[in-house]
This record gives sequence, structure tokens and C-alpha cells, in this order.
Amino acid sequence: MSDRLAEFTAFRQRMNERILAQDNQVVRRFFALDTQTYKPGVLDLKTKEMLGLVASLVLRCDDCISYHVAQCHAAGVSRDELFEAFSVGLVVGGSIVIPHLRRAVDFLDRLEAGEQVTPDAHEHG
Repeated sequence: MSDRLAEFTAFRQRMNERILAQDNQVVRRFFALDTQTYKPGVLDLKTKEMLGLVASLVLRCDDCISYHVAQCHAAGVSRDELFEAFSVGLVVGGSIVIPHLRRAVDFLDRLEAGEQVTPDAHEHG
């Protein structure tokens, strides 16, 4: 795993554990709601993760984009499907999304090259 992927995964996991160790019910409930939102329901997991990816692109959150690219990849979303989702995010978000799209495609290339990311529970960022 590249340093970037390893650092991203380790930091998220470490900080999520620290945050959730705090006795704050609002934070815990929000994290739980976020996790519940991405469970399969009427919409399947792939669709929900692609929706999360598009929203993350439009909001320009690189950590969230990387997370959803990894989750989409793990859920079996094809490269062509990802690029269709990228195109929706680009059209909705405009040209300011392009730098984030570059990083998303770089992250996808690394995943497809066999670098492993094992995201923990869904909490964003």
C-alpha cells in the first residue's frame, strides 16, 4: 500500500476511534446515522456509494472522495461506472471539481494497481 493510502486509512481509523471514545451522544449518533445510511435498502450499496461519491465531489472533500472511491471499488463498481459518477459530480459542481477529480482518478489508479485500502466504519472524512 502506498504511503498516501496507508496514512489515509490509519489516520481515519485512529481519529474515529478517538472521537467515538469521547462521551458525546450527538457525535456517536451522527456517526451511527452515517453508517446506517449506507447499508443496502431500496437502493443497493453500489448506488448509495456512488451517490456519496458525487456529493463528495460537489462538496470538494478529498477525504470523502477517497473514501467513496475505495468503497465503490470494494463494492464492485466498475471504472466505467465510476467515470459516469465522476461526470455527474463534474457537471453539477463545475470546473472547480477538476482538481478533486484528478486526485480521485489517481486514487482509483492506485486501487486498481492492487494497493489495498481497508476502510473502517463509514464515518466520513
